[in-house]
Amino acid sequence: MRQVWISKAGPPEVLQVRHAPEPQPGPGQVRVVVEAIGVNFADIVGRLGVYADAPRIPFVPGFEVAGRIDAVGAGVDPARVGQDVLALTRFGGYSELICVPAAHALPRPPTLTVEQAAAFPVAALTAYAALEALARVRSGDRVLVHAAAGGVGLMAVDIARLHGATVFGTASAAKHDFLRERGVQHPIDYRQTDFVREVLRLTEGVGVDIALDSIGGRSWMRSYRALAPAGRLVICGVTALAPGLRRSWWGLLKFALGVPWLSLNPVRLANDTRGVLGVNLGRLWKHEALLRAWAEQVLAYQQAGHLRVHVDRVFPLEEAAAAHRYIQERRNVGKVVLRP
Repeated sequence: MRQVWISKAGPPEVLQVRHAPEPQPGPGQVRVVVEAIGVNFADIVGRLGVYADAPRIPFVPGFEVAGRIDAVGAGVDPARVGQDVLALTRFGGYSELICVPAAHALPRPPTLTVEQAAAFPVAALTAYAALEALARVRSGDRVLVHAAAGGVGLMAVDIARLHGATVFGTASAAKHDFLRERGVQHPIDYRQTDFVREVLRLTEGVGVDIALDSIGGRSWMRSYRALAPAGRLVICGVTALAPGLRRSWWGLLKFALGVPWLSLNPVRLANDTRGVLGVNLGRLWKHEALLRAWAEQVLAYQQAGHLRVHVDRVFPLEEAAAAHRYIQERRNVGKVVLRP
């Protein structure tokens, strides 16, 4: 079978197609013939060698796939063979075949194409964990979503709108019409406008109830300043770690200097009556019951028409480098998918 490996830390071209033996499912596992693979920013941060949770390079990236089960391990119902599924993978997803715990492979609903299914789990679960499980979004809330036109951003917009919230979304101006169609009442061009000042202007100085920040570094403190009393900042990514196609030590230093290590301390949070929360799906891998419950809820939302998966482009597996470059150039609206 073919896989895409990160051969060394560096630009997209370090991604290499290699051949590997077919994996065999162990106890409690299923093997999936992969038909589509979701590409996430975590894959890019891993390629740059700045993702703390990633395996040591070289490794195969990839957190989500869709395909069909063709074999099962001991303790798994043989009737699952032939089932169309979407699956969470803790790395290794850029493969033609992959074995995953049976609990992490869920039946693919007929409302999702195979490309949409591969683009769904990570974005939907991250947005759900941030807005529902942690921030407890409710009707009347004002929600600021950074990178609103990205995969997680669009899922967050849909969940916020489902609960009757007003959405403020940062994105480049070219993506604003699309965001308005998705229900973002207040698109903000982060390249031309100070988003903190704009949020405060639009809310008459009050601020937002929830800020969903996938950028990191200096942005975390700025998002915090945009909160209203009792507001919640939810940290769900660190795209600021990848300012360019190559690893930049200056960029890493700039990121570290921008992190509010001392500013967001317990005393300040208490005095400001605000909260800071965080989401890292990769650290929940062993919490199968929790992840499955969340997954079943977001799939129910999707089947009811509340979550709309937008796939921007599909690249062949061997063009994974082009897919990474496309995302890093901030050209995508929604998700990018690979097809073996």
